[in-house]
Amino acid sequence: MKMIMLISKIFILSDCDEVTSSASKKTYKYTYLSFLLLIGACGQSQNLQSYIQEAEANNPNLQAYELRYNIAQEKVNEVNALPNTTLSAGYFVSEPETRTGAQRARFSISQMLPWFGTITARENYASAMAETEFVEIAIAKRKLSLAVAESYYQLYAFKAEQDVLLKNIRLLKSYEQLALTSVEVGTASAVDILRLQIRQNELQQQKEILEQEYLAEQAAFNQLLNRKESIAVEVFSELLLPMEDLTYSGDSLKLNPELLKYDRLYASIAQSELLNQKEGAPDIGFGLDYVPVSERLDMDPADNGKDILMPMVSLSIPIFNHRYASVSKQNELRQQEIEFQKKERLNTLQTAFAKAVSQRKQARIRFETQEKNLDQARDAEEILTKNYETGTIDFNDVLDIQELQLKFQTNQIESVQMYYRQSAIINYLIR
Repeated sequence: MKMIMLISKIFILSDCDEVTSSASKKTYKYTYLSFLLLIGACGQSQNLQSYIQEAEANNPNLQAYELRYNIAQEKVNEVNALPNTTLSAGYFVSEPETRTGAQRARFSISQMLPWFGTITARENYASAMAETEFVEIAIAKRKLSLAVAESYYQLYAFKAEQDVLLKNIRLLKSYEQLALTSVEVGTASAVDILRLQIRQNELQQQKEILEQEYLAEQAAFNQLLNRKESIAVEVFSELLLPMEDLTYSGDSLKLNPELLKYDRLYASIAQSELLNQKEGAPDIGFGLDYVPVSERLDMDPADNGKDILMPMVSLSIPIFNHRYASVSKQNELRQQEIEFQKKERLNTLQTAFAKAVSQRKQARIRFETQEKNLDQARDAEEILTKNYETGTIDFNDVLDIQELQLKFQTNQIESVQMYYRQSAIINYLIR
C-alpha cells in the first residue's frame, strides 16, 4: 500500500513535464531510481526495465549460464545409478567330473551396491552443486542489468549533449544576426561575425562526433540485448535528480549473490564430505552362479545330472583408506579457503558500495554547483543582450559566456549520468 501511495505521489509531482513551469524548473523531480527504471520517462520512451528484461531473455551469455544450471540439475539423475551389472559365461573345454556328472559351463551374474545412503549422499552433493550454478545465474543477471543500465545512461548523456550543442548553435546563429546588424551600424566588425561562425563550426564538429559515439554505444547496447546493432534505442528525454537520495544499509550487502555463492560452495563441500564418508564404507555385492551338469551314464547316483545354482554375497572393504582421510582433510581446507574468500569479497563489495555512495553525493554537489553557475551565466548573457540595445555589446564577451554556459551544461549532464550510474551500481550491490 505504501508503494502504491509513493508511485501515486511521483505521478502527481512529475506527470510528464505538464506540471513543470518556468518557476519550478529549478525544483528536482520527486522520483527515485527504482521507480525510474519501472515507469520510464513518463511514457516518452521505452523504459530501462523493459530493456533489462529483453536482455535477460536474449543475452547469449546468460543463456549459457542457464544451460550450465540445467546440466548441473541433470547430474542429479546421473549419480542416481548403480554400478554396472556383471554378466559372465564360460565353457569347460575339459569338463570336470563330479559325483553327479560332468560340469559343462558356468554362467554368472553379479551386482555391486554402494553402502546404505551413498546414493542419497551423491544426489545431495549434485543438488548442492546445482544450487551453486543457480547463484551464478543470479550474479550474471545482476551484471547484465548493470551493464545495460550503464550503457543506457551513457546513451542518454550523448543524446543530451547533442541537444545542448544544437541549442548553443542556434543561439550563436541568433548572435550572428545581431552581429550583422551591428556591422551595418558600425558597432561591430566582420571579425566578430567570423569568430561567431568559427565557434558554430566547432560546436557542429562536436555534435557530429557525439553522433558517432552515440551510434557506437548504441551498437554495444544492442549487443547486450542480442539484437541488430542498428536498432534505435529510445532514451529518457530528460533526467533530473530526485529531491532526496535513498538511504541504504550496508548490511544488505550480505544478501548479494556474490557472497551467497560462497555459502553455496561451503554447503556443497559439506555434502562432499558426507559423500566421502559414505564412499569410505564397504560395498556389498550379490550374485548368482549357474553351472549345468551332464547326467552320468555309468551309474545313477542321487541328484544325477542336477544343475548347480549358487547364490553369492561379496564385500568390497577399503582396508587402505588413506585416500578418504586425505579427501576429508582437503574438504576441511577448502571450507577454510571459502571463508577467507567470502571475507575478502565482502570487503571488496563494501569498498565498492562506499565508493558508489560517495561518488553519487559528489555528482549531486557538482550538479547543484553547475546549476548555480548556469543561473549566473544566464544573468550575464541577459546583461550583454541589454547592452546590445545601447550599441555597446562586446561579442568576445558573448563567446566567452556562451562557452561557459556550454561547459556548465555539459558538466551538469555528466553529473546526472554519474548520479544514475552510481545508483545503478548501488542497486547491483544491495538489491
